[in-house]
Amino acid sequence: MKIGFDHKKYLEEQSKFILERVNNYDKLYLEFGGKLLFDKHAARCLPGFDENAKIKLLHKLKDKAEIIICVYAGDIERNKIRGDFGITYDMDVLRLIDDLRAYDLDVNSVVITRYDEQPSAEIFINKLERRGIKVYKHKSTKGYPTDVDTIVSDEGYGKNPYIETTKPIVVVTAPGPGSGKLATCLSQLYHEFKRGNVAGYSKFETFPVWNVPLKHPLNIAYEAATVDLKDVNMIDPFHMEAYNQIAVNYNRDVESFPVLKRIIEKITGKEAVYKSPTDMGVNRVGFGIIDDEVVKEASRQEIIRRYFKTSCDYKKGYCDKETADRAKLIMDELELKESDRVVVEPARKYAAKLNEGNDTNKLCSVIALELENGTIVTGRSSDIMDASAALILNSAKSLAGIADDLHLISPMVLDQILKLKKETLGYRASGLNSQEILIALSICAATNPAAQAALDKIVCLKNCQAHSTTILPSSDEDTFRKLAVDITCDDVYQTESLFYGN
Repeated sequence: MKIGFDHKKYLEEQSKFILERVNNYDKLYLEFGGKLLFDKHAARCLPGFDENAKIKLLHKLKDKAEIIICVYAGDIERNKIRGDFGITYDMDVLRLIDDLRAYDLDVNSVVITRYDEQPSAEIFINKLERRGIKVYKHKSTKGYPTDVDTIVSDEGYGKNPYIETTKPIVVVTAPGPGSGKLATCLSQLYHEFKRGNVAGYSKFETFPVWNVPLKHPLNIAYEAATVDLKDVNMIDPFHMEAYNQIAVNYNRDVESFPVLKRIIEKITGKEAVYKSPTDMGVNRVGFGIIDDEVVKEASRQEIIRRYFKTSCDYKKGYCDKETADRAKLIMDELELKESDRVVVEPARKYAAKLNEGNDTNKLCSVIALELENGTIVTGRSSDIMDASAALILNSAKSLAGIADDLHLISPMVLDQILKLKKETLGYRASGLNSQEILIALSICAATNPAAQAALDKIVCLKNCQAHSTTILPSSDEDTFRKLAVDITCDDVYQTESLFYGN
């Protein structure tokens, strides 16, 4: 993989800039946008970026920082899913706490925002409190967003309980957007100033990158990643007016800035130090780019990947037509084609050949994967295993230099597993999926050196690109996610079944 980003340089620059901002206050509330851990979007768009860069940055500052995690009660109630992990937001909060503790970071508390006694939120609060996690409940802020006098009063932010903090940097993060991070920061600011403390607010959001051109593929990739939020990048007019300098921001930050500025001025009783929403940010990611062409190409590939994901989400009913159309418009804006993703055409051509004259209600699915050396490997579905399972075996064979016709798993073992699935467990779609084939391979590796050689190569699939001609079952999606394979799918179901086999 060609490197376009200097992770070490970025960490040094970023930590230095945050500490400079902290020096202006007794306490800095730092809103962390995007993913605190496993920022796979940034890692894909900025080759060389560590997906855990933010958490490692905080680890460097651990003696000065503590963490507040926000989650919107409505997201708990409707079981909102974090797409890159396939888990609900409340479960992601638990995962986040565990991961932060693993980096020796102090988790102060969890804030349930816009709380209105939702039953699922109550259950989650009980779960946290009974495990020793401090929980605060913040209701919707009266008067927000226009009535500043009410917002900044005992009837507004004053209604929220004050979160006791002890360290100079208080990081406010969340599983995803719309979780109430900003409101929590401003509520804390209100309480700090009522107590006579000099506190400040800043925002740490990786995208869009303020010092990269507006139409740079890196910034357009951010729009592709947030089509469901309808985010649009734009030149920050406040920054231009104050400094006569071009800076890129996005519509929500620009639109909310005048009100946000008034709220901060009302809280502090003096003119805001920030002249623009860009001023509020502490992001230095643009200074870590060392090869712009590499970043541009990686970002174009991410836009295509996001387009496929949005198309499948629309087919599944997870997003509306406007969102899907927006993803296509972004593709057209950069004159990108589906076939610009190199694994798409090999998969489609092989599938077209296999499905020629197919008069059944089930398509033969094909997945193509590009290995690190540029070799394209394919896997097809059959009665014995699905395309994901076949692809993993074929890829492992290729990497280990094992002949394609050599059995890594004994046919007798496969027959017994298939019999168990069909006759004992009652599965209609009895072919082995990717997880089952990996378990079978690992068992056979105990007595078969070739199977062990193939198993040892599975780790080499990390960061490989793949494409499926049909929508994957959730079990296979999960396996590819764990293997860190970036896979896209055509928005086609393999079968007409609405439940079985999907």
